[in-house]
Amino acid sequence: MGAWSSRLISREKVQETTGSCECRKRRRNSECQCESDTDDEQERLLNTPRRKKLKSTSKYIYQTLFLNGENSDIKICALGQEWSLHKIYLCQSGYFSSMFSGSWKESSMSIIELEIPDHNIDPEALQVAFGSLYRDDVLIKPSRVISILAAACMLQLDGLIQQCGETMKETISVKTVCCYHTAAGTYGLDSVKKKCLQWLLNNLMTHQSVDLFKELSIKMMKQLISSPDLFVMQVEMDVYTALKKWMFLQLVPSWNGSLKQLLTEADCWLSKRRREFQSSQACCFQVDSNTGEQPKEATPPTTLSECEEKKVAFLESALGSPFMAVFRHLRLQYIVGDLASARIIERDAVIPSEWLSSVYKQQWFTMLRAEQDNDTGPQEINKEEFEGNSMRCGRKLAKDGDYCWRWTGFNFGFDLLVTYTNRYIIFKRNTLNQPCSGSVSLQPRRNIAFRLRLASFDSNGKVICSRTSGYQILSLEKDQEQVVMNLDSRLLVFPLYICCNFLCTSPERRMESDGQTGSTDC
Repeated sequence: MGAWSSRLISREKVQETTGSCECRKRRRNSECQCESDTDDEQERLLNTPRRKKLKSTSKYIYQTLFLNGENSDIKICALGQEWSLHKIYLCQSGYFSSMFSGSWKESSMSIIELEIPDHNIDPEALQVAFGSLYRDDVLIKPSRVISILAAACMLQLDGLIQQCGETMKETISVKTVCCYHTAAGTYGLDSVKKKCLQWLLNNLMTHQSVDLFKELSIKMMKQLISSPDLFVMQVEMDVYTALKKWMFLQLVPSWNGSLKQLLTEADCWLSKRRREFQSSQACCFQVDSNTGEQPKEATPPTTLSECEEKKVAFLESALGSPFMAVFRHLRLQYIVGDLASARIIERDAVIPSEWLSSVYKQQWFTMLRAEQDNDTGPQEINKEEFEGNSMRCGRKLAKDGDYCWRWTGFNFGFDLLVTYTNRYIIFKRNTLNQPCSGSVSLQPRRNIAFRLRLASFDSNGKVICSRTSGYQILSLEKDQEQVVMNLDSRLLVFPLYICCNFLCTSPERRMESDGQTGSTDC
């Protein structure tokens, strides 16, 4: 029994060694599937790479050649620092490529002293710029991007310049927008400059900031206020109010109060300057409101009453005249159409009286055309004319819900009600249905030209989503309403900002008049 058991165990061992495969019973020329599977597994194991922590070639080059300066064949000295570099890597720079390939004396020098005329460039920026020649990727901090951009432009490093531009576009905020815009203009990054301008147009009125008002130059503010794409909140009077606050901070940059205190402080400061101006010889230092220049001969008023009779505005004073070009782009016709706003304008005495007189006259004739000439509103859209003369207004919707509002001011009998409900924006020409503080036109049909824009912003003022209606003309009967925009709920992010430009009267027609006036037959 022991011998038989031994033979069985021995047989099992042989079977384990050779493998128990049913395929062995098949013909020799038939292929064994188990052997095929084994071969495939071995092939997979042989061709599967094993991960091992190795220093990449780029990191090795950066560490050994750039940081350690091994096998350096040239030294670059600048701003009190010295870099041991390699000509073959420096030739990636257009600056050094031209230097080494031409007949310049530096082409044969082993030590080169660089003159750095740009005050934005510092040793740290040069370190990053030189280092970018030895590695594939560069980490650029927003706080350092302008200095690195300056160094990249000097050394003509196109790849680094592009990366700086992308970094700037992604990190525009209230703290960076003005310095980015200036740097983009200095170093020729038009796309960054355009992006900064668009950010300012979107955020100047929607997210007002004391720091931003302080940083905005007269030239930049003029460009913003004159733009048809300024995202206005409330009405044109709020643009004037923003300009008052901005002007005050330009003249008193040391003021450090909050945004809530700013308007009150600006009004008090202007009132004080006005009293000082009227009671001193400064009355004689007025400037021409059209040219911005002081007349060669000016007779100084001798009494306070004479000053008051002249009604010299703040913008006509020596202190206020630099801001005249900015205030010129206010659309005053939409300010004087509201009684409360007109009274504030007159009280402030910031705007020259000649400007206001011209606007009052213009608005009077526009009202007569609407009442007596049956002006039904724009018949077609002239884009340039619309952008330069349309009413600018806006509204913030803090959360989803139902809203209905009208923008204040006399609109020549066109009482426009705006409704937001169930993701629809609706315009209604109110005539008899709802009370109105002013008169309304009873003409059977009135036209309105408009452009509606919507936007939501993140915490840095970057647009998350936006919609626009484009330029349209809407013809409405009495008390008729019309859906002007249907919004996709998936794209709605609150708070939602709505900005509208519209015209409810047609441009003045230049017609020959026979000069006849008097009664008309019924």
